[in-house]
Amino acid sequence: MDKIIVEGGHPLNGQVTISGAKNAVLPVLAATLLTQGKSEIQAVPGVRDVTTMVRLVQELGVKVDHFEGDRVVLDATGMNNPIAPYDLVSTMRASCLVLGPLLARLGEAKVSLPGGCAIGARPIDLHIKGLEALGAKIQLEEGYVHGTAKKLKGVRHTFDLVTVTGTMNVMMAATLAEGETVLSNAAREPEVSFLADVLNQSGAKIKGAGTDKIVIHGVTSLTPIECQILPDRIEAATYMIAAAIANGNVEVLNCTPGHMKPIIDKLRQAGVTVDTSENSVRVKGNGQLSPVDITTEPYPGFATDVQAQFMTLMTLAKGQSRITETVFENRFMHVAELKRMGADISIEGHTATVRGVEYLSGAPVMATDLRASACLVLAGLVAERDTVVSRVYHIDRGYQDMEKKLSQLGAAIRRVK
Repeated sequence: MDKIIVEGGHPLNGQVTISGAKNAVLPVLAATLLTQGKSEIQAVPGVRDVTTMVRLVQELGVKVDHFEGDRVVLDATGMNNPIAPYDLVSTMRASCLVLGPLLARLGEAKVSLPGGCAIGARPIDLHIKGLEALGAKIQLEEGYVHGTAKKLKGVRHTFDLVTVTGTMNVMMAATLAEGETVLSNAAREPEVSFLADVLNQSGAKIKGAGTDKIVIHGVTSLTPIECQILPDRIEAATYMIAAAIANGNVEVLNCTPGHMKPIIDKLRQAGVTVDTSENSVRVKGNGQLSPVDITTEPYPGFATDVQAQFMTLMTLAKGQSRITETVFENRFMHVAELKRMGADISIEGHTATVRGVEYLSGAPVMATDLRASACLVLAGLVAERDTVVSRVYHIDRGYQDMEKKLSQLGAAIRRVK
């Protein structure tokens, strides 16, 4: 199993280019199941979750003509298998996104209950309730969600909680449903809007994506998808925090600052200089961090996927900050590892109190999930002595070439077998 070794104390300087968004390409790959013909997706990030999703759609009968570099070409015309097996779905929660498209296209779906990071429950019952509202009959059978539907029909449905993948799943299913579907309390994330735009370009009729009310008028068929994946706002935020914590001067290229307003605002409150342009951000650390409180919320609030990285930054602030997690109940698993490096953090309920320390010390640490793995690498950038991060397969699920990108900025980082 690979490990990443980081030697702290090297400032970061230069430019880093952000890859396509993992959380945007996965639903687009699922959406190709709704289409007939050859789809082409560009700016695809080279991360493990994408490889898993491509293997999954192949398992469902999709023909993959090209999967190399940042381009995928695939044809779902002959897609005929409604079963998404455990060995693929168990490694990635986003694989449940095939449930809605399978029901809409084939009238049946049998999808293993999803796995992924151990950051808490992501209740698939929100997906199931939405699909049942469209007319699907769904049962849980031996670890599988088995759904059938002769014809999905439009409906008014309100999500009990804001759910990104749930919104995407039901929205995709509704594109081929009969009549009008209105989804209330819908997720507003940029990836939801992007998916709606991609579907509309293929003939869907979706309005309101990006707000909490999405209206879908069902159509009989969709044409192939052609799109370029939008930049990964979580990867961009990670490198922005890396620049801040390592007292660097880094220009983050190929990003959308408007999608990252909460993190930009909080970095500025912490005393970090952040300058934005249309598609780039320059971050300058000054070695003096002020404590800042954050509360994670659905978009447009502070993203839960940046909580661990920002907490790492606050371990070196001059004072006390409070990090409140409202999205996932088990997303403080990185705290124990940061404390191994000398961080002063205590947890009470859903809030972590972080008291800034003078320095962090390198230590052997273990990644527990995708974003926790990134935060430990960030801590290693400024720690005294070497930090050895184990279980880095979590990093590979969502970050393309992290060691290479950080090395190009001046970090002393390497991967070992």
